[in-house]
Amino acid sequence: MTDDFETYRPLMFSIAYRMLGSAMEAEDIVQEAYLRYQRVSPQDIDSPKAFLSAVVTRLCLNQLQSARARREQYVGPWLPEPILTAPSPAAKLSADESISMAFLVLLENLTPPQRAVFLLREVFDYDYAEIAAILGKDEAACRQLFSRAKKHLAEHRPRFKPSPEAHRQMLERFMNAVGAGDMDGLTRLLADNVTMWADGGGKARGAATRPLVGVEAVAQFVIASTRLPQVSLTAQISEVNGEPAAILRAGDQAMVVLMIAIQDDRIHELRIIGNPDKLRGL
Repeated sequence: MTDDFETYRPLMFSIAYRMLGSAMEAEDIVQEAYLRYQRVSPQDIDSPKAFLSAVVTRLCLNQLQSARARREQYVGPWLPEPILTAPSPAAKLSADESISMAFLVLLENLTPPQRAVFLLREVFDYDYAEIAAILGKDEAACRQLFSRAKKHLAEHRPRFKPSPEAHRQMLERFMNAVGAGDMDGLTRLLADNVTMWADGGGKARGAATRPLVGVEAVAQFVIASTRLPQVSLTAQISEVNGEPAAILRAGDQAMVVLMIAIQDDRIHELRIIGNPDKLRGL
């Protein structure tokens, strides 16, 4: 049974991470799934994949009920926990956009059942009969949940996705401008309606506790943040959630992760994660 479980561990982690937006919680879910798997006789399991997928999905749905209450009390904007995607437990199943930070943020706007149905169908290619069995719903209800989720995501997905090379070049230009304190150069990179979210969780110094909108507000905040008294940081560009991201480190410890989204050759979204609880895996 252990061999079967390890075979599907990457799948279980990938489902749980996308459902919860937290690698730490996803690992806990996988561990709980293992304990439940061990308590069931092999003769009672027709398909280890179906059984484990159902256990993980249901555990995640339960977890999301308490997570919503916790996020209402969260200090400042909440962003998913970033993960390195090469190598990582998600690497085998991260070839599509569903691992990206922007996509995970969009999933937060779906109800937990919508999120589960959409991910199982669109990302992991389960058929509706399998999804209905996992969620304890009929197929018609699952189809309706999927339709609503897909419509919402289609309306809010970015219209344009740059190549990895263009994405990395824009991020490097941004980091160079910030590092040089070049306000003019920085503002030229930002879209007029640029929005910045900074997730410090009430634990990171200088983190904005509300989203900032507009070139002036975002540029002034970013430049000012480099002047805060702090230990010396080094920046490196790494693949995080399938896209180039800047990781600022103090020695080996990740202090900040910065990710950008590009539209019409300008940065129109900035997501900055400084909550130390979300950076332990980096």
